[in-house]
Amino acid sequence: MPRRSDNITAGPERTPNRALLRACGYTDEEINRPLIGVVSAYSEIIPGHINLDKIAAAVKTGVSMAGGTPVLVPAIGVCDGIAMGHIGMKYSLASRELIADSVETLANAHQLDGLVLIPNCDKIVPGMLMAAARLNIPSIIVSGGPMLAGHFMGQEISLSKTFEAVGSYKAGIINADQLNDCECNSCPGCGSCAGMYTANSMNCLSEAIGMALPGNGTVPAVHAARIHLAKHAGMKIMELIEKDIKPRDILNPKAFRNALTCEMALGCSTNTVLHLLAIAHEAGVELDLALLNELSAKVPNLCHLAPAGDHHIEELYMAGGIPAVMKELTKRDLLDLTLITATGKTVGENLEGVVNKNPEVIRPIENPYSQTGGIAVLWGNIAEKGCVVKRSAVAPEMMVHSGPARVFDSEEDAIEAIYTGKIVKGDVVVIRYEGPKGGPGMREMLNPTSALAGMKLDKDVALITDGRFSGASRGASIGHVSPEAASGGNIALIEEGDIIEIDIPNSRVHLAISDEEMAARRAKFVPREPNIKTGWLARYARQVTSADQGAILE
Repeated sequence: MPRRSDNITAGPERTPNRALLRACGYTDEEINRPLIGVVSAYSEIIPGHINLDKIAAAVKTGVSMAGGTPVLVPAIGVCDGIAMGHIGMKYSLASRELIADSVETLANAHQLDGLVLIPNCDKIVPGMLMAAARLNIPSIIVSGGPMLAGHFMGQEISLSKTFEAVGSYKAGIINADQLNDCECNSCPGCGSCAGMYTANSMNCLSEAIGMALPGNGTVPAVHAARIHLAKHAGMKIMELIEKDIKPRDILNPKAFRNALTCEMALGCSTNTVLHLLAIAHEAGVELDLALLNELSAKVPNLCHLAPAGDHHIEELYMAGGIPAVMKELTKRDLLDLTLITATGKTVGENLEGVVNKNPEVIRPIENPYSQTGGIAVLWGNIAEKGCVVKRSAVAPEMMVHSGPARVFDSEEDAIEAIYTGKIVKGDVVVIRYEGPKGGPGMREMLNPTSALAGMKLDKDVALITDGRFSGASRGASIGHVSPEAASGGNIALIEEGDIIEIDIPNSRVHLAISDEEMAARRAKFVPREPNIKTGWLARYARQVTSADQGAILE
């Protein structure tokens, strides 16, 4: 059977191509085997990626053991935590498209036969999955694994507590020495930050959707089992090539439904909604926000991992990981078990013999944290195309809330008001012009949410934005408001002091003004000029779509 790589290795016409491969050190034996792209996002600026050189080496060993030729190629990545709170965060979501485009470029320019994709952090995982769906050549994901929890003041903590510690310091709750202690001990080493933030959410959902081997989302970065997993992924890609199992064989509508079902049970980051929409688009699958609320109504929330609770990913791993969560969901027939996965087996076959080893970390489905799922979509006159909230991280007293709008046209203005004590109990903080176009880049708002949490206001103050919230955010943090302000969405018409009504159980967010008043404000509305007019971000702002479409590029 012909291989893609025959286009660069087979026949006398490809003598120059082979000459260049020989210059790279490849032998006849290697040139005549399937060429497997080992796409590593290794760098020395992202804690979740500083171990990816070791993961890539293990993958290459696995590929060679199974009879393939591994070809190491790079991918970029942005550390959201380091990029947080300044212009750098504008590049984070935009980097997802660059990653997808670069993987497509490398795979097609060099006619690779298959891909082992090695991401770990927020945009890198979905960017690589988007590329896999777009290319539709045999592919498998293997991440670098989660970080272990840190320790501070006698408690296990992770990055979200570090951000919150700043608010606690500003409010005089902790002193400078304690703040430094938190800084030095919250992130103990390599891996994606230890809570159910976006990186770990996407790595877990890569398992649930079938594109990664069991353990991908939860085996700690520092465990030998992570190296074993990488070697097995390298071996498995050869089986996927032999069986001709491609990403779109796996990424079908039912697989996305499985992933969203697991998302509800886990209480994942709201960013996963944005990314699953984008991946579905690349796979040719129609995915609608309304499906989230349909599933949320029937899928119980089984896990409360940081920031929603005190458990961390290492505890989820010891409890049985994503397979154990999925096994609980099978008790109510909430998953399609017939679907093929990257193991070469079906979902049901992957779950044979799996047990829940810790019912405190993974609640049995008969005793969930709540009967509804961890994510909710809200609609209303300021979010006509929807907005998203991590319901599992919202305090019960904030599920229904009404309060005066405190309106800011940038994250910086909002955080200054919070730090200087200008936000009080009952307020609804509105941060706009931070959407995909308006930011541009749809920045995450972890600093404002963490400041409020650190100041003990997360149970009294809501936030609404056309930007995003980090998976590390907690509280009534409502993001992805669509249409965004820069596109003329009604969030741009909110005025200081307007009453905003939030009703999460009934999927509603409402600006309490009359239709006539809304129309009058609309008639006077003047769109704000873009704040970045040059470079890659300016092009991104012109091409990017709304959050309800996954913020994909047109």
